[in-house]
Amino acid sequence: MKSSSPILWVSLVVVILGAISGCSQHEGEPKGTATVASAPVELREGEQKFNANCSLCHGIGGVGTTQGPSFLHKVYEPNHHGDEAFQRAAANGVKAHHWQFGDMPKIDAVKPDDVDHIVKYIRWLQKQAGIF
Repeated sequence: MKSSSPILWVSLVVVILGAISGCSQHEGEPKGTATVASAPVELREGEQKFNANCSLCHGIGGVGTTQGPSFLHKVYEPNHHGDEAFQRAAANGVKAHHWQFGDMPKIDAVKPDDVDHIVKYIRWLQKQAGIF
């Protein structure tokens, strides 16, 4: 009786490698967010303010972290979370309502003009990700 054929072994290895690579992707992770393109010149101030004040929780490029949600999720599109919602969040904080990250504290260092720049940057990121 002949032992297993080489084709069977190669097929088995391919199946195992495919399963391993499929398991390494994070469920719900936005696609195409491994690298974040630099924002256009007119949005760089918003990008810098976002990175300095928001990225610790919301991630560079708004992709989220274990401490805060991604802004590249449909729930943050302008029809659901308008620009004023970002102003209120920075000024007053937010009670957790969509996610299990806990409450967001108010961010005293971010002023309304800063939030305007940050929101323009976030909206650009969302457009790049096809959110709207």
